[in-house]
Amino acid sequence: MTPSPFVVETAGLTKRFGDRTVVRDVELQVPRGSAFGYLGPNGAGKTTLIRMLLGLTRATSGSMHLLGLPVPQRRSEALARVGAIVEEPRFHRFLTGRENLEIVAAARGHEATQRIDAAIDRVGLARRAGDRVGTYSLGMRQRLGIARLLLADPELLLLDEPMNGLDPAGIEEFRILIRSLVGEGRTVMLSSHLLDEVEKTVDALAIVDQGRVVAQGSIAELTRNGPATIVIASADNGRAGHLLGAHAAVDRIASEDGVLRVQLRSIDERVEQNAVADINRRLVEAGIPVYRLEPEHASLERRFLEITSRLEEAA
Repeated sequence: MTPSPFVVETAGLTKRFGDRTVVRDVELQVPRGSAFGYLGPNGAGKTTLIRMLLGLTRATSGSMHLLGLPVPQRRSEALARVGAIVEEPRFHRFLTGRENLEIVAAARGHEATQRIDAAIDRVGLARRAGDRVGTYSLGMRQRLGIARLLLADPELLLLDEPMNGLDPAGIEEFRILIRSLVGEGRTVMLSSHLLDEVEKTVDALAIVDQGRVVAQGSIAELTRNGPATIVIASADNGRAGHLLGAHAAVDRIASEDGVLRVQLRSIDERVEQNAVADINRRLVEAGIPVYRLEPEHASLERRFLEITSRLEEAA
């Protein structure tokens, strides 16, 4: 049987605590062999969703599949190929990193013990494996947490806010580690509220707000959606703005920092390209020298604000 292209699939997934709904009708598809972000503000239900996937809390309604297996019906079989860190990983602080891994490996069996050295090397802790975990930074503990997961050779890793509290160097190290794990053919699903870091790390993501997935797709798809903006610098921005204000494809124009930001109406990509060419032609025919004319790509942060309830709060 052909395996599903998705390692995580949910349909109508809902979790209520009393009268409060924290996860609402979530439809999620995580592509196999990708880094996938589950992005949302604090309190959006990210950790609750991961806990449901792992069977740590029961869903009120809906269905879940991990690695093509229904959960909770075949939970044990599915989780044998899943590694997860929910919140900060915990260790015996007075034992060394290696000793912590040896305890876990002893419970898993000989194959896990054989993987200890490779796991330590894999996360870049070979020089510190003999030191007590109490001397580790948060970033090192996070990497040791990944090493612990690798003892089971998982196909899917579920990481809850893995970059929370890390300094810039630690974030960069963790980002490289995640990309290298995906390069091995694994899938990494991480939840986060750190928009910039998610944009730099993942291939695709779902944006969640108030427990509901409000957008899902690749980074390119999510930042491409919505009206395009063109940045224009010319010898006479005042006259250029007046001229372009009457263009049928132009929705609004703002003058900022010596440039014009021209927002186009919502049109398809082909019409948009023609509109940009026509705008350039009109400026040239009007005798206005153009020094710069380029599309401004929307950041993930801006798209996040546009499609969640946080837009009104930020305004």
